[in-house]
Amino acid sequence: MKTNKKQSSPTPVSKKQLPVDPIVNSEPITAKAGVSIYHLKVVLEGTKPLVWRRLQVPGNANLGWLHAVLQVAMGWSNSHLHQFLFGDQVCSDPSSGLEDNDPSVLDESKVILSDAIPNPKDKMTYEYDFGDSWNHKIIVEKILSADPAASKVALCLDGARACPPDDCGGVPGYADMLEIIKSPKHPEYESTREWLGDRFNPETFDLEKINACLRKLKWPRSTESHLRKALMERDDCQE
Repeated sequence: MKTNKKQSSPTPVSKKQLPVDPIVNSEPITAKAGVSIYHLKVVLEGTKPLVWRRLQVPGNANLGWLHAVLQVAMGWSNSHLHQFLFGDQVCSDPSSGLEDNDPSVLDESKVILSDAIPNPKDKMTYEYDFGDSWNHKIIVEKILSADPAASKVALCLDGARACPPDDCGGVPGYADMLEIIKSPKHPEYESTREWLGDRFNPETFDLEKINACLRKLKWPRSTESHLRKALMERDDCQE
């Protein structure tokens, strides 16, 4: 099982030619107007048993900040490209260079959650790692009224199971990996266990640790450095 691989191109997305997009010009909702609080259910599609999280985030969060929240809460390492998809819109980090081939790709830091998916039951997709193509379905479960205590932080409310390790081969590769580590007599058992390390347990979900690390993210934008520190703390690593 390889731990390093060339970054593939993103999954093709059908899009219409877009006019000047009003979302990009949206300003975050001010505290005076009151910031709605979103409850989101995030499901890692194709995983069996299902890997999922329930998150509480401010409605005026930009999608760049939400990316950082998803990396911490799900269990990823932020070592691959990503994009958000909703309707005919595609959003990503400008440093990824996706807009070089498609000018309609929006800057995720300028797109606000409440503009992208404004209503209960609205959905968007967060794709991480265009090679393994981990698709997360994000569903608005409910929208709460303003709460100053929750207006600048993310909270994980619930969830189940550990995130697959990066570079394990997507849904089919992860399914194979789970079968291998169940069978000590499998010819790839030792090499797979060595690659995973001693701490990986597919059933582990540490709500307390996730929330401690989510509190490390800066508002309203979390830099690569801030995110890296939060991920290292979550994974008990040192610089």
